[in-house]
Amino acid sequence: MVTIDWIWLVFIFAFGCCVGSFLNVVIYRLPRDQSLVSPASACPACAKPIAFYDNIPLVSWLLLGRKCRYCKAPISPRYFVIEMLTGVVFTGLFILYFRTDLRTGVPPFLRGGWFIYLLHIIMLAAFIAASAIDLKLWVIPVSICWFVTAVGLIASAVGVYIIEPNVIRNYGLLPSASAATASLAAGAVIGLAISMTLVTTGLIKRSYESDREDLAHDLQESKKPQYNDRREIYKEIAFLLAIIICSLSVFLICREIAPICKWWADFSQRPVIAGLLGSLWGYFVGCGLVWATRIFGTIGFGREAMGLGDVHLMGAAGAVIGCGPVVVAFFIAPFFGLAWAGFQLFFKKIRQIPYGPFLSLGVLAVMILRERIFSRLVAIFYY
Repeated sequence: MVTIDWIWLVFIFAFGCCVGSFLNVVIYRLPRDQSLVSPASACPACAKPIAFYDNIPLVSWLLLGRKCRYCKAPISPRYFVIEMLTGVVFTGLFILYFRTDLRTGVPPFLRGGWFIYLLHIIMLAAFIAASAIDLKLWVIPVSICWFVTAVGLIASAVGVYIIEPNVIRNYGLLPSASAATASLAAGAVIGLAISMTLVTTGLIKRSYESDREDLAHDLQESKKPQYNDRREIYKEIAFLLAIIICSLSVFLICREIAPICKWWADFSQRPVIAGLLGSLWGYFVGCGLVWATRIFGTIGFGREAMGLGDVHLMGAAGAVIGCGPVVVAFFIAPFFGLAWAGFQLFFKKIRQIPYGPFLSLGVLAVMILRERIFSRLVAIFYY
């Protein structure tokens, strides 16, 4: 049994390092709008294609002495760090879920646990890439967040065919909506469709979108476009109004009109529908928490607070881990920010970093310590 465990762990670590190698491609190419699949990897300095034996995760970076084989240009330590980090995260999560009792309720790996594990490592791998890009460029590509959101929605719907629905709901393995939260999610989807239509037709303007001539002039002068941040944030409030109104309207209709109430209670609690709408509700709650912070912070301080990339990041997390956990993750994230500020103060550094990595760490903390966090919250609020 011990030998089998070691084989599993070595395989998972190697697999994680290979995924980390691909994440390095994502980190480099995605912000540059380059294809992730072609052409083959090449040295950024001399454009010489990298041979397969120079592209072995971890090993090649060390054997090459951190330099390109041909032009001797230095290879960033980021490549090694991302590969190692991804391998450690994948291995650590496997040990946590299947070799400890820290996270209860996850079925054995070959009896459905693989599905939860796969879903979570996809999200964490995407967040590693998003955080690395955010650290370097102060932007989170929304395409990464949309990918994670889509994976979360699909997994929450089909997961009931792999793991018993009662087990999913009892242990919170996947998002699952009650009749009430399902109605809120359904209404929010209707509102989102309306808002997107209004944006498409130009009745609602996108925020932080300059006139083309002004934008071209600013870029030509190498200046950052100038905005009235409070005025721009009012455009986002207009976008959100339809979502909020429709969500509350559908909730009241499904609660107050008896025939609809009974039909909705039966329909929304079908496992597939409950899973899908639970994931959607987690998405809207995750987005809403950060967006509310962005709106009130911008109005209060007169400058843009948090980015829309952070909004999409927490929405993606909510689609995977659900409404309750994403709320807790949002309130845990500032503690990582305070720890970083303390580190900065102690070592007298002035390096500021964006908030996306802190949000990702908050999500990871909730995934690891879910049971302990929620049992503590229950003890605080109910006793």
